Amino acid sequence: MFKPAAIFCDHMVITHGREVRIFGTADEGETISARVENSRGECIGEGSAVSRDGRFLLCIPPMPVMTECTLCISGKNCKYEMSDVAIGDVFLAGGQSNMELELQNADEGQELIAKHNDPYLRFFNVPKQPVWNDAARAAEENCRWMTVAPGDCRDASAVAYFCAIKLRREQDIPIGIIDCYWGGTSASCWMDEEALGRTRAGQTYLNQYDAMYGHKSEAQFDAEMDEYTRTLVSYNQRVESLKKENPAITPSELNDKAGLYPWPPPAGCKSPYRPAGLVETMLKRVVPYTLTGAMYYQGEEDSSRPSYYEELLSSLITRWRELFMDENLPFINVQLPMWIAKGAADDKTWPIIRQAQHRVWRNMRNTGLAVLIDCGEFDNIHPTDKRTPGERVAEQILRLVYSRKDAQVSPMATGKYVKDGSMTVLLSDEVVEKNGSVNLMEIAGADEVFYPAACEVQGDRLVLAASEVPLPVKARYAWVNYGTVHLFGKNGLPLAPFLVE
Repeated sequence: MFKPAAIFCDHMVITHGREVRIFGTADEGETISARVENSRGECIGEGSAVSRDGRFLLCIPPMPVMTECTLCISGKNCKYEMSDVAIGDVFLAGGQSNMELELQNADEGQELIAKHNDPYLRFFNVPKQPVWNDAARAAEENCRWMTVAPGDCRDASAVAYFCAIKLRREQDIPIGIIDCYWGGTSASCWMDEEALGRTRAGQTYLNQYDAMYGHKSEAQFDAEMDEYTRTLVSYNQRVESLKKENPAITPSELNDKAGLYPWPPPAGCKSPYRPAGLVETMLKRVVPYTLTGAMYYQGEEDSSRPSYYEELLSSLITRWRELFMDENLPFINVQLPMWIAKGAADDKTWPIIRQAQHRVWRNMRNTGLAVLIDCGEFDNIHPTDKRTPGERVAEQILRLVYSRKDAQVSPMATGKYVKDGSMTVLLSDEVVEKNGSVNLMEIAGADEVFYPAACEVQGDRLVLAASEVPLPVKARYAWVNYGTVHLFGKNGLPLAPFLVE
């Protein structure tokens, strides 16, 4: 007997123009075959394989864009048939809570849910499972591909949704989104122990977690989790009551009246926040599905250890490409926006994460960077405007995947030179000032002490100077957790934050 992975079901989207991988569990030595037929009954792709080690993997040759297809997977004694299969492009949406924020909770969400109908935009939500057990298996049995229709897809990632509707509009091709994320997770949660063990950063995450929580028994963790759940239920009841009294209440007012969100939850052997956890219980449930690309919005949780992030994120991209059997898999990062908690000091950890994300984009092939430095909200780490990040991710995909030369991207710093006591920063495009004078510019000399710098905008270059720095060596822009930016390209996108040295 055999069984395809849960992602192979009615209404699924298959990636066009690439080898299609079909996989699942099977008895040792069973021969399994698959074929894709279009609505006229013509075979447009087929393949077969013999299972090994309780798993099977077979490949179908690349197929063209098509709809109304049927996928048949057959073994010796049983057959599975998936109807209404579309052949288009498939993207994985990963990360933490800002990718997780559901369409129903986003700006415009309720209005779009009520009326949006697009049979060729589809979502598959990987069930959130901290451990793999009978409950997880039951949840996987019930998951399915959903098409966008009035009243459906409420729990789809809002960022991925807004990205996908722009791609549908621009490319007119079936789009499938695989939602695979969990709020509050570190990048280390989405890599297995093998990948984490390759780097100093990954080893540090593993070793520190084991040293702090490795002594806990399952019973102790369960007891702590039960108590935390009671605290969380009480908090959510307070929040819902306040929202009912005042539907326009702000996040800051909620914090003042309901208290801060209970965080962090208990740590231990069954926590979804443990390193190398969710990669096994969630991500690998859809590996190695053939993807067009991946979008990733994460980094907030790792701001407590920002110096590790570049190495951690680079390792994650490399490992995901290995798992999905595509060494050139396009990978779009969402750069962190502005944010600071009310009453908190600006410890400048978020700009370090942003710079790490920028360096990964610069140093790793086939990656994109959606810049959000003009976004973010004071004291609200979860902005409900998800159209902006979603559409900026889509522009990166249009550039990277579809080779669209008209894709809109942020201006970037590309170099520098020093002359007459000032530093000129070269940009990839012209910028203009908006909504006030330029701020958040700093320069430093050889002592690496930064001072605020006056900035003269000269089209595609910035001339920076400060009386305290007669011989500038370094310059940086928007090196704060939270602030207001005033420089934008002529296309309306913000100048990306930078550190040039």
